[in-house]
Amino acid sequence: MLLTSTATLALLLSGCSYVSDELWPSLTGEDPAGGPAPVLSQQIPASAAEANPNPVLGQSGPIPAQPALGTTNFIVPGVTPGQATGTYVGQKVQQMRGELAQLQQQVTQRNQQLQAVRTSATQNSQRYHGIVAAVSTRLQMGTTPGNPILVSQWTQAQTDLDRMAADVGNMSNLANQVAADSAMSTYLLQSIKSTYSLSGAIDEDHRQLAVLEDETAKTVVLIDRLLGELSQDVARQTNYIGAERTNLTTLSAAIKQGELLGPGLGNRANFYAGAQQFAAIDQGAAPANTAGRTPLVVIRFDRADVPYQQALYNAVSQAIARKPNAVFDVVAVAAGGTQAQTASNQNQARRNADRVIRSLADMGLPASRVNVSAGSNVQAATNEVHVFVR
Repeated sequence: MLLTSTATLALLLSGCSYVSDELWPSLTGEDPAGGPAPVLSQQIPASAAEANPNPVLGQSGPIPAQPALGTTNFIVPGVTPGQATGTYVGQKVQQMRGELAQLQQQVTQRNQQLQAVRTSATQNSQRYHGIVAAVSTRLQMGTTPGNPILVSQWTQAQTDLDRMAADVGNMSNLANQVAADSAMSTYLLQSIKSTYSLSGAIDEDHRQLAVLEDETAKTVVLIDRLLGELSQDVARQTNYIGAERTNLTTLSAAIKQGELLGPGLGNRANFYAGAQQFAAIDQGAAPANTAGRTPLVVIRFDRADVPYQQALYNAVSQAIARKPNAVFDVVAVAAGGTQAQTASNQNQARRNADRVIRSLADMGLPASRVNVSAGSNVQAATNEVHVFVR
C-alpha cells in the first residue's frame, strides 16, 4: 500500500472589527444647518404582499426533509427441490439445499423488518417536520418569550426525533445481522464449489449442484445489495438526525426569545453537501480522473477474506492528518479475461468497492467525502480496489 505526501494547509482567519455607535451621527428632527427641519408628508401605497388577504409566510432558511430511504423490496430467488440420489455427494447437496432455504428465510425476515422500520422512520419524520413547521410559523408571526404551547410542541418534536434515532439504531442492528448473513452466504457458495471435487458423484449430483450454485450466487448478490442499501440508509439518517438535533437546539433558543432565529448554523452546510453527494452516488457518479495519480491504497481481493481494514484505516487517518478536508476516490478495478469473465469480474469488483465504502463509513468517514467509480485493467491478475486522495 502506498501513501502519498501532501503539503500542510494554512488556514487564514480574517478578523472582524466593530464600530461604536457613537461615531455615527444621531438622527433628530433638526436641520443639520441649525434651522428647524421641514415637515414632509407623503402617502406610500401598500405593496402587493401587504394587500394580499392570505399572506404566505416565507421561511428564513431551508428546512430539510428526511433524506430519501431506499425503496427496494428484496425477494429471494427460492430453492429448487431435488430428488435424493443415494450418494454421499447427493446427501451433501440435500444438506446444503436446506442451509440455503434457511438462509433465504432469514433474508425474507430481514426484508420485512427493513420495510417496517422504513415505514416507521417516514411517519416519525413527517410528524416531526409538521410540528417544527408549526412552531416556526408561530415564531415568525411573533409570540411571547417562553410560550408554554410552543414549549410543549418542542418537547413533542424532541420525542419524535428520538424515535427517528431509534429507527436508525434498528437499521444499524439489522445491517449487522445482514452482514452475518452475507458471510454465511459466501461460505455456503464456497462449500458448493468445493463439493464438485468430491469423488463418488453421479451426473444427477452435479446437475443439482449446478442449480444450487446458481441460486446461491443469486442469493449472495441479493444480500450484498440489501447490505449496501442499508448502509446508505444508516449513513443518510445519521447525518440527517445529527443536523436536526442542532436545529432543534436553535429552535429552543428561539422559543425562549419569542422570535424565529432561523435554521441551525452548526452543520446545515455539511448536511446538504452530504445529501448532494448521496444523490450523485445514487445516479451514478462520473468516473474519477485517476490518470497520473498514485493510489493511497491498493487492495487486491485475491482470496475470500482480505484483511485490509487496519491498513486502510491507518492510511486514511494519516491522509486526513495531513489534509483535514481530503476527499477520497474509491475505484473498483476489474481484472481482464474473456467477455464473460470480464463481466463477472466487473460485478465482483463493484461488490468489493461497496465493501470498502462500508468499511470507510464504519470508520467514521462521512459519505460526502467519498466518490466511487469503476474501471478495468487487462494486466491485473485479480480484482482490485484503488483508493485515491485529493
